[in-house]
Amino acid sequence: MIRPAMMAWRDVTEKLLALPAGEISEEQRDAMILGIEGFLDDRDKLQAQIVAPFTSEEEVFGKELVAMEADVQKKLAFFTKQIRMNISESQSKKDHMKNYINPYSNVARDGTFYDTKQ
Repeated sequence: MIRPAMMAWRDVTEKLLALPAGEISEEQRDAMILGIEGFLDDRDKLQAQIVAPFTSEEEVFGKELVAMEADVQKKLAFFTKQIRMNISESQSKKDHMKNYINPYSNVARDGTFYDTKQ
């Protein structure tokens, strides 16, 4: 007999793995982040209920869960990488916009010529 907490853990893990991978819009990304946080919170609550001793049936089931966990970690790392890329792109766009508005703001002033009427 496998504990209900372990079955619920597997269900939540499968929901995490079912999340779409690839480019998504900003609105969808925000909703997906909220969903992921909810799933991870559910798993945290279930983890307290999964404690030793385990039956032989539960040990076999647990090995399957550990294998699924590796896939979840890869998927979460992928989402994290996408978010970091979007943040860096946003920062880059902001910097380019500042340089477009004031192209001489980053000019090195070495003292050879300094216009005081700028």
